[in-house]
Amino acid sequence: MRSVETIVFDKTGTLTQGVFKVTDIAPINGFTKKQILSWAARAEANSNHPIAISIREASGKNEPETQNHDFEEIGGQGIKAIIDGKTVLVGNDHLLHEYSISHDTCAIAGTAVHVAVDNTYAGYIIISDELKPDTESAIRELRRSGTKTIVMLTGDSGSAAQPIAEELGLDGYYAGIMPEEKVVALERLLSEQKHGKVAFVGDGINDAPVLARADVGISMGNLVSCV
Repeated sequence: MRSVETIVFDKTGTLTQGVFKVTDIAPINGFTKKQILSWAARAEANSNHPIAISIREASGKNEPETQNHDFEEIGGQGIKAIIDGKTVLVGNDHLLHEYSISHDTCAIAGTAVHVAVDNTYAGYIIISDELKPDTESAIRELRRSGTKTIVMLTGDSGSAAQPIAEELGLDGYYAGIMPEEKVVALERLLSEQKHGKVAFVGDGINDAPVLARADVGISMGNLVSCV
């Protein structure tokens, strides 16, 4: 690690605890909070993603919804499901653009899970995650040990990523990136690196390509173990 001058962290499960909770629901176009949460929970009934689990827990629907006879998981975007004859979309901003769903931009601190029903935007659910207790001290220790640049990658929006980056005193962040775009972001940092090596730190979930591409790849469950 002594030759590493730049460290790139994947946010979720590395800097943060990876334990998600529903903290707010914003209904739009006549929908209610209860309706949005119910549609999302039913659409996410068969998903093991931590965000999906947090939505089901908030709704009280923890059993698989076997009535979802048409269910499609769209990589890096979300889920499309047919429920009670209605087409339900649950996912990120990329999913809404993919299906041309008109919506307002959300400037929020947290992850926004958007919901649309039959091509009508219903609103969004805010999912929050917390920093690990040892994250700040680990970042300080990395600085003391000679790391010059620390960058964060996240699929969250810029408005969600910026407060975390500022709190930790990071040198930069890439927000709104999909899993397959992590390698592209790392390639950019590698091309800008004049001296020393670039390390990538992730929790190992969907990180194999970027871990392999970095000069040093670290897959971990506990940030403090890399310091």
